[in-house]
Amino acid sequence: MFIQTETTPNPATIKFLPGVSVLPQGSADFRSTESAQNSPLAQRLFALDGVSGVFFGRDFVSVTKAENKDWTSLKTLVLHALMEHFTMGLPVMNEVTAAAENAQDDEITAQIRELIDTRVRPMVAMDGGDIVFDRFEDGVVYLHMRGACAGCPSSTATLKMGIEKMLRHYVPEVREVVPAED
Repeated sequence: MFIQTETTPNPATIKFLPGVSVLPQGSADFRSTESAQNSPLAQRLFALDGVSGVFFGRDFVSVTKAENKDWTSLKTLVLHALMEHFTMGLPVMNEVTAAAENAQDDEITAQIRELIDTRVRPMVAMDGGDIVFDRFEDGVVYLHMRGACAGCPSSTATLKMGIEKMLRHYVPEVREVVPAED
């Protein structure tokens, strides 16, 4: 198994491409060992000294390092853990749970979700992250930044100059885009 790596706009995060499906749909974001209880792979990565965040996309794993660590030795440890996990055929998640979307979205919210899912998420996935819709309220779209996007120095510019501009163009009811509080 050969695992490729890519840098991301967030210097604390590296994107690992194992060449196999990681999650069949959606994404999963873990910020602590406690939040990773449903993922054997995330638990394995958090056991490595220096891992502070794990994010799974369809075909990649983004790992965020602790501020006081450097990638020199940690990258090798992450590669080994990923290779061993996937080679042994171990599950990524104990049970696959898809994020349930609100079936009662109004037309505007449905349009916003569609634009984010088709135009935004594929682009940020290339950088090892994800942006997930939270809610639309009083003209404001609230989004969760995940993976490499969380804590990225350019995430504010992405929100304001990219996503907000695009959403305001297609959905005039949108006045602003802001990060949702986790």
